[in-house]
Amino acid sequence: MADNVTSLFRSTTAHSPSMAALTREGGDGVGPVDFCIPCNPYFPTPAMFDELASRLKDIITYYPSSADTITAELCNLLQLPPQCVAMGNGSTELITWIDHLLVRESLAVPVPTFGRWTDQPMETGKRVDMFPLQESSGFALDLAQYAEFIRARGTRVAVICNPNNPDGGFLHRHALVQFMDAMADLDLIVIDESFLEFADAESEPSTVQDAVMRPNVVVLRSLGKNFGLHGIRFGYLVANPALAGKIRSMLPKWNLNSFAEHVVFMLKNHGPEYMESLHQVRRDRLDMARQLSALPGLTVYPSQGNFLFVRLPVGAEGTVVRDRLLTEHRILVRECGNKVGSSSRFLRLVVRPQVDVRRLVSGLESVLYGSRRGAAVPELGTGTSYSSGTAAVDRLMSETNGAGMAGLAAQATGPVGMPGMNPAPAPMPTPAAAQMPTPVAAQMPTPVAAQIPTPAPAPAPTPMPAPMPAPVPAAPAPMPQGPSIPSMPNVASMPGMPGMPGIPGMTPAPATGLEPVAQTGMPGMATAAANRRAMGAAQGLTAAQVRGRTAPEEQPEPLGWPAAGAVYNQVG
Repeated sequence: MADNVTSLFRSTTAHSPSMAALTREGGDGVGPVDFCIPCNPYFPTPAMFDELASRLKDIITYYPSSADTITAELCNLLQLPPQCVAMGNGSTELITWIDHLLVRESLAVPVPTFGRWTDQPMETGKRVDMFPLQESSGFALDLAQYAEFIRARGTRVAVICNPNNPDGGFLHRHALVQFMDAMADLDLIVIDESFLEFADAESEPSTVQDAVMRPNVVVLRSLGKNFGLHGIRFGYLVANPALAGKIRSMLPKWNLNSFAEHVVFMLKNHGPEYMESLHQVRRDRLDMARQLSALPGLTVYPSQGNFLFVRLPVGAEGTVVRDRLLTEHRILVRECGNKVGSSSRFLRLVVRPQVDVRRLVSGLESVLYGSRRGAAVPELGTGTSYSSGTAAVDRLMSETNGAGMAGLAAQATGPVGMPGMNPAPAPMPTPAAAQMPTPVAAQMPTPVAAQIPTPAPAPAPTPMPAPMPAPVPAAPAPMPQGPSIPSMPNVASMPGMPGMPGIPGMTPAPATGLEPVAQTGMPGMATAAANRRAMGAAQGLTAAQVRGRTAPEEQPEPLGWPAAGAVYNQVG
C-alpha cells in the first residue's frame, strides 16, 4: 500500500478511497482503522448483524417492497405523517432532487460544509453563494450575518447544516426558527440534520415539527450515519405535504434496496440498544477530545457531531499526515484540503472506541513529532501527496485562478448583523501546550434570543474591520426561550394529515408493537455554548467552527424504541 497511496486518492471521485478499495490494496483482506467516514460504531449490535446474516439469501435473492411500504414502516416507527416524508437512496439522492426540483437559480451555503451542497447545484449550472466561516471569529455561523449576506446576494435558497460537517458546529432550535421566519419569502430553506442524533446540547434540537408547518422548509435526515450503515444507502426528508410529495413523486418505485427494508423493519425491536449507542458516542467524543488536546500544537474544536475537527501544528501538511498514518499505521483519516473553505491543515476525525483512539494518538505522535515527543514542530517527510476537490469544485477553482470566489469574505461580512440578533462574544479555541493536562469542556454563555425583524432587501454590505475578542463571562447564562411565533397555522387543519407529536391539535397513535418511552427531554445534559462574534472583513475562506461541547452525565437504561418524535427531538 505504501507505494500506491497517492494513486488511490487520485483514482477516486470521492474525498477518499472506499474501504473496499483499501482492503483490496492491503492484500491481507483487512482494511485500515476508519477515522474517516462518520458512523455509529456501536450500532447495529452484533446480534442484529447475525440476524441480517441469517436472512442474507432472501435479502439478495428477492425484490424489496416498494419505497412507499418501507417509508410507511419508518413513519410508523417514528410517528411521522407519511404525507410529509420522502425516503431516498441516501441523503445524496434527496439533495439531487431538491436541486433539480426546488432550486431555480441560486443557493447560499456556509463553507466549509458537506460537499454535495456546493457541488450538486454547481453541476447543474446554479449560482452557489458561499458564506465563509471565519477562523478569526471562532468559525461560528452568525445567522444574522448569513441573512444579510443572502439579502445582499439576492439568493433564493438557503442551506444550513446542523450540526455542521466537518466541524460539528451547533445552532439552537429557537435561533433556527427565527431564521426561518425572517427568510419566509425565500423559495426554500434546507436544514440538514444528518448528524443531529449525536448532539446533546439541547433537549429538543430538531426543526422537523417546525418544517411541516411552513411552506418553504425541508429538513434532511441520514439514517446511514445514525445507524452506522452507510453501505445500505437510506435517508429521508420531512416537509409540508406539498414539498414532500413533489420530491416523492420523482423517486423510483424501488429506490430502496432489500437491506434497507430489513433494517427498517428490525428497528422496532432494538430501541434501547440504539439509544445506548448514542450515549456511548457522546461519552467517547469527550474522551477522544481530551486525549487529542494533549498533543502539542494540535487544536481540537468542540463538536456536536460524531466527529472532531482538528487543526494540525504549524508546519504540518494534512496530505502528508494522512498518507503516513495510512501507510505506517493503517489508519484512515479525512484530510480537509479539498473542502471549499478549509485547508490541508485540518483533519476531521470520527469518534471511535477508546482502543482505536489510543492507536490514533500513538500514530499522530509518531508522524507529527517523531522522536521529539515534546516538540510542536513536526518532523514530516516529503513526497508526493494529493488533495483535490470534486469536479465542480475543481472547475470553480480553475475558473478563478485558484482563488475561489473573488471578494467573498467582504461580501459575507458587511454591517454587523440585523437588529435584535447581535451575537454574544465567543472564545477562540486554544492549542494545548505539552505541559497542560487534558482540558475540561468549559461552559459558555448562550446567545440572547431576539426576534429577527421582517426581512427587507439590504444594500450591498461594506467591509468592516474585525472586532477585538471580548472576554468570556465567568458563568453561563441561562438558555432563554425563543419568542412565540405569531399566526402559526395549525397542522391539524391540513387535510388527511395524521398526528405529529408536539404539534397542537395532533395526537399521534402508538405504533404497533412499540413500547412507549417516557419523554423526559435530555436528562443531565448541560447547555452548550452558542455564542457568536461579529465576523471580520476580508479574512478569506477558512475552516472549522466552534460551538459548545457538553458532558453527558449518567443516563438511565432505555426502556424501548423512542416514542413519537423522540428520535428527532429528544435524542437522549
